[in-house]
Amino acid sequence: MRFYGEPSSTDTLLLVIEIGNTTTSIVVFSGSECLQIQKMPSSSISGYDGISGLLAPVIIKYPSLCDAVICSVVPSLERSILDYLHRHLTGQVMMVSSSMRLPFMLHYDSPDTFGADRIALCALCQSLYPQKAVIALDIGTAITVDVLDSRRNYLGGLIMPGLDLMAKALHEHTARLPLVALDRQETLLGYSTVDCIRNGIILGCVSSIEGIITKIRYWLQEKCNEHDIKVIATGGSASHIASMLDCSPAVEELAVVKGTRFLFKLNDHFSS
Repeated sequence: MRFYGEPSSTDTLLLVIEIGNTTTSIVVFSGSECLQIQKMPSSSISGYDGISGLLAPVIIKYPSLCDAVICSVVPSLERSILDYLHRHLTGQVMMVSSSMRLPFMLHYDSPDTFGADRIALCALCQSLYPQKAVIALDIGTAITVDVLDSRRNYLGGLIMPGLDLMAKALHEHTARLPLVALDRQETLLGYSTVDCIRNGIILGCVSSIEGIITKIRYWLQEKCNEHDIKVIATGGSASHIASMLDCSPAVEELAVVKGTRFLFKLNDHFSS
């Protein structure tokens, strides 16, 4: 698989839609400038009328908007939104996938199962840190860890449950444990069932990520001769968890959105 470099810049408008398991983000770019950000629960979007009510105001507000790109991990929703955009936009409408031109070499047993959000995040890492090895964390509904070396090779990754999934699993698979809001804990140990659950999930997650990063750093140094290693974090729980990590990752709130934009420009540049 070939990889490609930085696309040429352009100031044309681009609609980027990130459809996540929990949240959908609608972002309008003019070149690299973000003009508008709108977020809503993915579960709240359904049917043609719902999609139209969401996207029609954006298309009306920006009459010169022609192009769009979707990064989705929710197949049922992406098909409806893709169809709507094809009907109402006159330019290119792309879907992020492993079949796109990528700025890194994707070594994966089944590339078509590699999540679009992970592709976009890795693309942004390559754009931001082209000469570095990168450990990319997406701390959302699921927690993913993806690793790139300084030579643009994807080296592999890990997937584990996110904070809310852990809390729901404890609640739904026990008789008496409540569903707990995962705000910041005040103490190391809990003095109530709610405190114990919250502290256990949050600190367990922090400790797991710290341990994983430590092991990956050692592996990159010893096995891959990588010593300039960057850690980046994104996702709905990133700011909460990243502030508690000793490795002090760079937090990029819109990393998947920005990576999706980067991939559109990369593929648009090389398309005929």
